[in-house]
Amino acid sequence: MKGFPLLRRTCLLALLTVSSSVLALEQVPALDLDQLQPTRDQVVASQNTVELLRRHHYNRTRLDDALSAQMYDTYLKHLDPQRSLFTQQDIDAFSGNRLRLDDLLLQGDLSVGFAMHKRQLQRLQDRLNFSIDLVENQLDGFDFNTDQDILVDREEAPWASDEQALQQLWRAQIKDEVLRLKLAGKSLDDIRELLGKRYRGQQIRVNQTRSEDIFQNYINALAQVYDPHTQYLSPENAENFDINMSLSLEGIGAVLQSDNEYTKIVRLVPAGPAKRSQQLATSDRIIAVGQGEEEMVDVVGWRLDEVVKLIRGPKGSPIRLEVIPASNPPGDLTSKIVNLTREAIKLEDQAAKSSVIELQNNGHDYRIGVIDVPGFYIDFKAYRKGDPDYRSTTRDVRRLLGELSEQKVDGVVLDLRDNGGGSLQEATELTGLFIDRGPTVLVRDSQGQVQQLDDPEAGIAYTGPMAVMVNRLSASASEIFAGAMQDYGRALVIGESTFGKGTVQSIQPLNHGELKLTLAKFYRVSGQSTQHRGVVPDIRYPSLLDSEEIGESALPNAMPWDTIPPARYQTSSHLQPFIAQLQQQHEARAAKDPDFIYTLARIGLDNQIKARETIPLNESKRKQQQEDYENRLLELENQRLTARGEEPLTTLEESDPLLAEVHTEDEDSDPKDDAFLLETSHILVDLLQLEHQVARAN
Repeated sequence: MKGFPLLRRTCLLALLTVSSSVLALEQVPALDLDQLQPTRDQVVASQNTVELLRRHHYNRTRLDDALSAQMYDTYLKHLDPQRSLFTQQDIDAFSGNRLRLDDLLLQGDLSVGFAMHKRQLQRLQDRLNFSIDLVENQLDGFDFNTDQDILVDREEAPWASDEQALQQLWRAQIKDEVLRLKLAGKSLDDIRELLGKRYRGQQIRVNQTRSEDIFQNYINALAQVYDPHTQYLSPENAENFDINMSLSLEGIGAVLQSDNEYTKIVRLVPAGPAKRSQQLATSDRIIAVGQGEEEMVDVVGWRLDEVVKLIRGPKGSPIRLEVIPASNPPGDLTSKIVNLTREAIKLEDQAAKSSVIELQNNGHDYRIGVIDVPGFYIDFKAYRKGDPDYRSTTRDVRRLLGELSEQKVDGVVLDLRDNGGGSLQEATELTGLFIDRGPTVLVRDSQGQVQQLDDPEAGIAYTGPMAVMVNRLSASASEIFAGAMQDYGRALVIGESTFGKGTVQSIQPLNHGELKLTLAKFYRVSGQSTQHRGVVPDIRYPSLLDSEEIGESALPNAMPWDTIPPARYQTSSHLQPFIAQLQQQHEARAAKDPDFIYTLARIGLDNQIKARETIPLNESKRKQQQEDYENRLLELENQRLTARGEEPLTTLEESDPLLAEVHTEDEDSDPKDDAFLLETSHILVDLLQLEHQVARAN
């Protein structure tokens, strides 16, 4: 972006792929905590980071006692998120430094951060020793017929008063883990072997902790106070980041994040092996990884970067993942093995594709064109070479619009579901296909200066009725485009509220590692931020993705939604008078649609489960809860199938009807099988008919 040099390494995308070497599980010497001390390079890097954050972060937050308290709380939550390692005595010993961290950082003093982390490592070693002894020597003594309960979420629970109380908690947590595995069909011998290996593997991970690990965690507690996308990258992680942001996307094609002790799938990359397999879904948890036919390596409790290293590997190499499906009932640890082959994700595989849906409404035939846009891509290499045939989202969509016009479609749906973004240039140019010149997005820096990006070309590639489909996983460039279409009144936006990532990051080199720093925010031409709130659709669909767990608003210290003065642009208000009636017609149809009925009922059921504060450690009670949940799921699914004229099931299928990816890249799939895409086409037809009625009345 000319005139905005700090954005030359702008990070508009989440990690797209994971692709590696196997971490050996050989025995390593016990960790010597006294040897874990900050280095001179780390001290200098901490001071450089403090200055960059103070001077250049978008928020311009002061380094004071208030920030120190936030950093302390963030760090403590990172070290012990479920309050199962520290005692109240530990917390009392730490708390005297809660308002001192800012002063210590200015002095380059990292001692408190290292001391707290080393206490956590000691507690973790104690817990693992306790756990190994328990599962290997005392497993037969567990009584699953008591009335004992355990808290589902200990994030706000009181700290254990002393070490004895801590061991009682550990015993209850291990008992819960054993019970979950029992209900998943594993014998006590299998459980003893699995948990023994898991805890010993975690023990090895702890023994491999380096000074760099502690430093990175501590400095990131500072960075995360500013916003969730500001991040310190150690020299090793900086190298991994560059690999993952490169144009050569080799791996399984999945965005991963840590979720307590698990590694969770956040998004599947379009055309990647993971998505094409149709065996993986958002929120699935990876619990083991196998290379080819080698023994699976349990990765529960591993750090995210170590799991990434284990999954990374050369294209063409086989990999097996053991996952707990997100569609499992809560507490059900039943897993499945997914076989994949790592590969390079080719640009043409991610390219926009089109199809046509034929509908009848009030005795009239309609043809709705659908363009699936999985990402905002451009072949930069060919573009820079001056290749006249370089591929890009805008070029492909322009061509597809021409083909659909030849097929005499009555309207067009642009499908941006699961589109995590990509090239900002492409978001601007794609907007330009549907408006006749004008601003496309605003970028505001930390100094308050606003840069306006424009579509300079006259002419519109398509002037007919249009809808843009979005969901919770539509992010970044997708939100810029959808927001522009809504602001210009050019298209109906239909679906779920989008992800809400409206910030701009730049990589700043340090003497030791790098700092990914938030420098700016995106704003729509209306002046509204896309940050936090995302793009709110004109007509909303229900979603099984929990917005409290997925999306910008689910991230700690996410920057707020706000507004700036709007750009000068010419908007059309011709859609606004129809939205209320379109909503009514949609709701009337949805009330009879089996898929919409199922979705709403499933959301209600899942909310009931999430509302539970405790779960029993009594086997029969837990089993009854699980059976009740599965029976209710089966009942809902059979109601859906019966309403569709299909045969009911006698048992639940392996994949959930809506969590399983109905929005796939399978060229043989019928777009009419996607209930939400079909309903969007109906809404567009409703719009056509309403416009015709108005035209006839005039």
